[in-house]
Amino acid sequence: MIKKPYLLFLGDVDDRLAAKVAVGIRDWRPNDVVGQLRLPNCRVDLEIPDLSIEDAVQAGAKTLVLGVANRGGLIADHWKDVLTTALETGMDIASGLHNKLNDDERLVRAAKRCGCTLHDVRVPLTDFPIANGRKRRGKRCLAVGTDVSVGKMYVSLAMQQEMARRGLKATFRATGQTGILVEGNGVPLDAVVADFMAGAVECLTPDNDDDHWDIIEGQGSLFHASYSGVTLALVHGGQPDALILSHEPGRPHMRGLPMFSLPTLIELRDVALKMARMVNPSCEAVGVSVNTSRMSESEARTYISQVEEETGLPATDPIRYGVERLVDALISI
Repeated sequence: MIKKPYLLFLGDVDDRLAAKVAVGIRDWRPNDVVGQLRLPNCRVDLEIPDLSIEDAVQAGAKTLVLGVANRGGLIADHWKDVLTTALETGMDIASGLHNKLNDDERLVRAAKRCGCTLHDVRVPLTDFPIANGRKRRGKRCLAVGTDVSVGKMYVSLAMQQEMARRGLKATFRATGQTGILVEGNGVPLDAVVADFMAGAVECLTPDNDDDHWDIIEGQGSLFHASYSGVTLALVHGGQPDALILSHEPGRPHMRGLPMFSLPTLIELRDVALKMARMVNPSCEAVGVSVNTSRMSESEARTYISQVEEETGLPATDPIRYGVERLVDALISI
């Protein structure tokens, strides 16, 4: 487990997308965040307190989280003085970037000297078995997308939050760096060797009470030439009882693949259900999550109505309109 609360380190990123890890933590676990630490020239502001290392420690921060997802996924050399200072004041450090904290000799020495922990959340903490496909007790819901980065994590967190509010048994199961930092644990699925990915998802979602729901964080897209493998591992390892279809309208092509257009929601539903029913014949698509952040209010409502007419499923923007109808549909199956 990664100790909370967090101080979110934004470095000197110049756009909000590069700070998406911090944004996700701020949005979903605001009570776990004491503030942000920004270097000169940082152009992103999460509208939370700006704190120095010393101020953050006084505020109770236990872990400095590298809240960035910069190009190349690298820890910049000029950040390391700040990171070392954090260790020297007793804070752990957590990072989901590609180059590892534990491969940096300076940081490793400082952490050992100060009795602190370096968390590389993209590194699996255990060896996983090959999936066996056996049916497990409990229920599972997985968000699948027409593309990457369409809001699968956000709808999953929103549904778990709404189910908890209703007193239902539900656990968010994190499978990516932001989700792990939000939840404090999980499996970095894109870092697991391919043969063991589905087995890792089985381990992440073990037997549970019959009325308990695992809300599994989706990754990639079955239609994305680069990332479909991790999605299929989630589908087969998760053995979902329910699927939430996720989509962001207006994209001209699959992210990073200008030669590929997005599938329709009907195509997504049909392909995802065919894959899911290989391991769980009773799986159903129960709702649609639409990211309407680039639409006006009237455009968003019109589009969501069109989606509901097209698919016959309840649809919503989880941030704009909540997920009550999706939860209603989920618990009715």
